[in-house]
Amino acid sequence: METNKNMNISFQKKVWIVAAIVSLFIVVLWILKAIFSVLLLVLAGILIALYFHGLSSLLNRKLGIPNKVSLVIATVGSILLLILFLWFTGDRIQQQVQQLSDSLPSAVDDLKQKVNAHPIGQKIMNRVSSGDGFSKSSAVLQSFFRTTFGVLGDIYVVLFLGLFFTASPKIYKKGFIKLIPKNSQAKGEEVIDKIGSTLTKWLKGMIFSMLVVFALTAIGLAILGVPMWLVLALIAGLLSFVPNFGPLLALIPAVLIGFMEGPTMALLILGLYMLIQLLESNLIMPQIQKKLIHIPPALMIIAQLVMGVLIGGWGLVLATALTAIVMVVLQEVYIKKQEVQTSSEKSQ
Repeated sequence: METNKNMNISFQKKVWIVAAIVSLFIVVLWILKAIFSVLLLVLAGILIALYFHGLSSLLNRKLGIPNKVSLVIATVGSILLLILFLWFTGDRIQQQVQQLSDSLPSAVDDLKQKVNAHPIGQKIMNRVSSGDGFSKSSAVLQSFFRTTFGVLGDIYVVLFLGLFFTASPKIYKKGFIKLIPKNSQAKGEEVIDKIGSTLTKWLKGMIFSMLVVFALTAIGLAILGVPMWLVLALIAGLLSFVPNFGPLLALIPAVLIGFMEGPTMALLILGLYMLIQLLESNLIMPQIQKKLIHIPPALMIIAQLVMGVLIGGWGLVLATALTAIVMVVLQEVYIKKQEVQTSSEKSQ
């Protein structure tokens, strides 16, 4: 009898322990989900700091400028160049942005009328504009463009984090390494350096890609005589930072504006964007991928979709960087260890 009672008490203890572990796990997941969007802002700030330090090291190598001086030049110079660009083009960009926001609704209505003129197009429009389909699409789009503190608040936070990380990166790096067990701190520092190197190379390639896409789009749209060509080229250049989905999102307003000029103009714009995307995919992106751990395209799209739905706009923008970090950690911590064990077993 005493034995059965002890067994019941032991079983109850195990049940409570399991319940406590499950509850703790759920709470940890909930906290991680709540703060993950903030962690993405931190990652964006780190990328800005990597850009400044990457430009600083380039100035140091090419011109022989001391590290601290080159870092100040890289930081202040980049900010001044941005201010000068906005100073000379800000009014024109603002006018074209206002013109674009005013023109897009009428461009959408014009496209609807032209599509509804055909029986097949009418069926497609009825299907797309049905209540359930429209509400589901709106919900998905809202989740993609959700932000943490609002667009301006997020940009403010990211810029300040980037400046703080740029000014004293070693403090934050050492603080993070101290959280790792002592016997793994050396490996942890090695992994962090590898992540920093990979992200810096990726960032260089992406910035180059954005500049090329902006320049080619601006030249092509200007030659075609497309109104608001400057703001459309800026949108194309900025959105090229987001693989797969960015070029598609940039294409939509350009084609809509083209339809206002006529179907021929819309087709020419579509052809221009496809040509630029073809050049980027076959000439620019392969050079970027050489400097990165290979990420399978399907895995990249899955990561973007999951991050975009769960986190919002920042998740979609930073999905590539986050996936690259995960791949580096897996390769350095797990895959290399497995390869060493396999080779040692074969040698025996």
